[in-house]
Amino acid sequence: MTVTKHILVLHTGGTISMTETRDGDIMPSKHNPLLGADSFVPAGVELTSEEIFNLPSPHMTPERMLTLVKRIRQAEKDGADGVVVTHGTDTLEETAYFLDLTLDSAMPVVVTGAMRSSNEIGSDGLENLQSAIKTAASDESRNKGTLVVMNDEIHTARFVTKTHTTNVATFRTPTFGPVGLVTKDGVRFFQELINQEVCAIDHLVDHVFLIKAYAGMDGTLFDALPENIHGLTIEALGAGNLPPATLPAIQRLLDRHVPIVLVSRCFNGVAQTVYNYEGGGVQLKKMGIIFCQGLNGQKARIKLQVGLSDGKRGQALADFVDNAVS
Repeated sequence: MTVTKHILVLHTGGTISMTETRDGDIMPSKHNPLLGADSFVPAGVELTSEEIFNLPSPHMTPERMLTLVKRIRQAEKDGADGVVVTHGTDTLEETAYFLDLTLDSAMPVVVTGAMRSSNEIGSDGLENLQSAIKTAASDESRNKGTLVVMNDEIHTARFVTKTHTTNVATFRTPTFGPVGLVTKDGVRFFQELINQEVCAIDHLVDHVFLIKAYAGMDGTLFDALPENIHGLTIEALGAGNLPPATLPAIQRLLDRHVPIVLVSRCFNGVAQTVYNYEGGGVQLKKMGIIFCQGLNGQKARIKLQVGLSDGKRGQALADFVDNAVS
């Protein structure tokens, strides 16, 4: 006997719900083309669709992400077997990772989107949505945290990132690769996921910033940060190094007990304490900067904000942020 799975689809906007005008502009649709469509729903799935937002993804904020978290928690209480979130691709990875950090649930949560609007040739929205629904309805997807499904690949929210501005195969997981595939026959996972601590927050600490390092950088940007800063993430050079001229300003922030998290700006690899010269990773670690391994800058910032919002400080915060791959 086939068991019917109840899947809730929460639409937040983005290209997947947009249309292309005669002038070639891609614009938000007054009527989401995905709402009411059900011919693509896999067998054995009962689908409920809800438009929680209708926003381009650059308009997404952590506050709206938290609203999404609360709606998903309610969906699980109401008996949903899985949740799919459709989202614009520009900030999709940040929303997905926020969900991954804040949802303490075995229920599958899958985020998807599209690179081409619904009326463009080769539109990928319906295919991605169908794949996401298949994944959310699969028993194999339980206890795997938030997943991102695009272009027939299943990625962890923790490590996936957008790698191309327009290509439909834009979402990739550097270093680690996808954890599964969506096939005609269903969903197949090929890697065992690793666990992470979940913070069931209900509010957000603000003023957590992200700065990218560059050759010849000095302390100007760091000194320009507001007095009420609560945290900072730096995308550092190479394996985790900074220009020497940045160090005095960074030390002033540390003296004010501002937690600073460091990742590499490189596409692959992890930040490490490799070099022992002025501005090198060894010195930065000794200064009290927290190294976060495996996450990119935007996700490390999200993790720092979630940890601070959960009340973590000092060594507890450092352990939480640094524990990205275990």
